[in-house]
Amino acid sequence: MTTSSAQPTSPEESRHQVMRRLIRAAAHSDAQLIAEAAALADGWAVLVDLMGDVICSTPHTAGPEGVRAAAHPRPFPDLTIRRTTDAVLVVSPGPAVGTARVDLIAQTCVDLLRMQARVHRAEEILRAEQRLHGAALHLLLNGQAVLALKVLGAVGVTHATVCRFTGTAIHVAHQALWRTAQASTPQSIPRTLICIEDSNLVIVLLHNGSPATHRILPRLSAIAERHHLAGGVSEPVPLDIITTAWSEAGTARLNMSAGQIISTTGMGAKGLLQLVPAHRLSTWSAAILQPLGRNQHRTLEAYLRSGSVQVAASARDVSEGTVRARLREIGNTLAVQLDNPTVQAQLLLAVRSPTVPAKVRSTARLVTHPPLPTELLSPDDAYQWAADVLEPLDAPLRIALRCWLQHRGRTAPAASELRLSRSTLTEWLSKLADTLHLDLQSTAVRAELHLAAETIATPEDAPRFLPRRGGRTYRNQRSS
Repeated sequence: MTTSSAQPTSPEESRHQVMRRLIRAAAHSDAQLIAEAAALADGWAVLVDLMGDVICSTPHTAGPEGVRAAAHPRPFPDLTIRRTTDAVLVVSPGPAVGTARVDLIAQTCVDLLRMQARVHRAEEILRAEQRLHGAALHLLLNGQAVLALKVLGAVGVTHATVCRFTGTAIHVAHQALWRTAQASTPQSIPRTLICIEDSNLVIVLLHNGSPATHRILPRLSAIAERHHLAGGVSEPVPLDIITTAWSEAGTARLNMSAGQIISTTGMGAKGLLQLVPAHRLSTWSAAILQPLGRNQHRTLEAYLRSGSVQVAASARDVSEGTVRARLREIGNTLAVQLDNPTVQAQLLLAVRSPTVPAKVRSTARLVTHPPLPTELLSPDDAYQWAADVLEPLDAPLRIALRCWLQHRGRTAPAASELRLSRSTLTEWLSKLADTLHLDLQSTAVRAELHLAAETIATPEDAPRFLPRRGGRTYRNQRSS
């Protein structure tokens, strides 16, 4: 007796056909598998969980007898009873069905149920792991780095690199990246977090500052191109200011087209981190930052990397007033004016030093002349570097860039000094970015461009010498 819509098979039906029918039914559901087993056995079949409840039954009226047989098999010698990982299968064959056939049906069903159980558990583990990644990201962004590392079971982690992507295919890319990143991340890296947050596909590389973490970046670029995502990747930053990396990656991402990824490390092979010998940069940065305590160092780094008191306050989990007070204290400690763009550019270069500076005894101080310290590059080398960086620019663009950078990237006051409309200056800056192939929203890029512009500046590189061609976009220039 059966209620299955499938036609009973003849005793001569081959072993292969029986297994194929059961596999096809299992692909739909457990209920369909049990119905097919009942049809093939020309009787009934019941699947009972370990608590004694019916999971599925064909026909429904067979459920009670199946439960009794699963609990006490001995009184039911005519039934075939097999136990799976978390359930019991009971099959009652028809009189014309042989023992070998019933055993084949029951064993195939059990194997399929076990396979499905393993798949379901793997999916549950995957979902739990992905939820764990999201929770760890929230802890990191809320200043709970120690707790996040405990949750992850990660040790030896000091830095993070943040990657953020947008696009219409972020969910598809999420699954692809999950497999790629987990398989390709070096074993020395404790954890790579991958999750979707605020319509962004987010990858956070947790590491100890080792350059080996960036082996995954070419793969991220390939994923971005394949799935038409726009992405930004931050510089490695200490965990306790990870929100600055979050901001850096987000800003860079907004300026990219679909299928592209940009790193906020900025100027690539032309950058000072590539040009200045590492030991010089490490020694100089150690000397410059030596007077600062840990809280001062972290506050300064958060402020310089983000260019924002608000972001620095969020990163350090203090009020904006506290950040401003600390910055005044830092300025007094270093005997510099922190609102000076050259000072800011030099200090950002110091905190971006890729190696942890050792404690050194030095009386070195920040000076604004020359803009690029001689401890890093000789005057001739500094001038050659700056000239190479800014070579593509004509005089008007070079003057506009220098003025804009002196105003720390603020368009309104720069346009006023240049006697240009803001829309014109915005167009010029867009042209600048395209000509130099750089992201002008990056604080690291702006800092190095400022040092380059000041290094090669002449007295004629001033707003009053900006060539005037007339037209509505130029304001009347008064004689000085």
